[in-house]
Amino acid sequence: MLNWFKVNLQYVLPKHLISRLVGKLAAAEAGALTTWLIKLFIKQFKVNMDEAMYSQPEDYRTFNAFFTRPLKPGVRPIEENEDVLCHSVDGTVSQFGDIVGEDLIQAKGHKYTLSALLGGNPELAQPFKGGKFATIYLSPKDYHRIHMPIEGKLTDMVYVPGELFSVNPLTAENVPGLFARNERVVTIYDTPVGKMAIVLVGATIVASIDTVWAGTVTPPTGKHVTHWHYEGDEGVSLAKGEELGQFKLGSTIVVCFEPDKVDFADLALEQVTRLGQPFATKTAPAAD
Repeated sequence: MLNWFKVNLQYVLPKHLISRLVGKLAAAEAGALTTWLIKLFIKQFKVNMDEAMYSQPEDYRTFNAFFTRPLKPGVRPIEENEDVLCHSVDGTVSQFGDIVGEDLIQAKGHKYTLSALLGGNPELAQPFKGGKFATIYLSPKDYHRIHMPIEGKLTDMVYVPGELFSVNPLTAENVPGLFARNERVVTIYDTPVGKMAIVLVGATIVASIDTVWAGTVTPPTGKHVTHWHYEGDEGVSLAKGEELGQFKLGSTIVVCFEPDKVDFADLALEQVTRLGQPFATKTAPAAD
């Protein structure tokens, strides 16, 4: 009964308004109040501050600065094997597997479509049909910067307006089409394993989604799907392990690959991920 209430309450709450109000608080330089909130958050969610470049709550002038805290150099070594892709984030694997036609699994009993996830553009979705995907949930305690699993060049970014449901496991199991109905930023790259999409999914009280090339993409919340296409020197080239963006407050990423390009042999449901550790392997080309 409690879980039913938690899920259904989200349908009636003014999620965008709540998120923006929380965002203003998170961005405020509130001195002792900010420090108190950070200490409370660290205690409540058992955040490991030993890994942070700045380990004391007093080091952060805003809650956002704390939440997007950088890590100490060397804490997350990047997998060096060129045939192995590395994890993009600290998080937990919520789903992974084959994209069956256009269908991706959200949770047991729930699916959503590739085209819907990528903003309704069938041309962007086409390369990934029949490919593979992985969905990774970032909990409040996790490091909230997103990095490249393999080197790549940005070709497209799409802002997709939408809801701001929570993306925790309970909500994923009970809200149909969650990742294709929440506000999100789609990023697409040319890589050594073909096209790769990394979708940054917004959620309740996610105050901002940023990318390194465009800065803050949202807020403000848009009313229409907006597509940026980058050609030639317009596209940003990013190395394996290089930062591509960040969430201000927790959320989820969905990573998609073309068919027959990568293998998820060592991935498992509910597996804890750490930036830089092995994520997938390149698939060997078929013999002639």
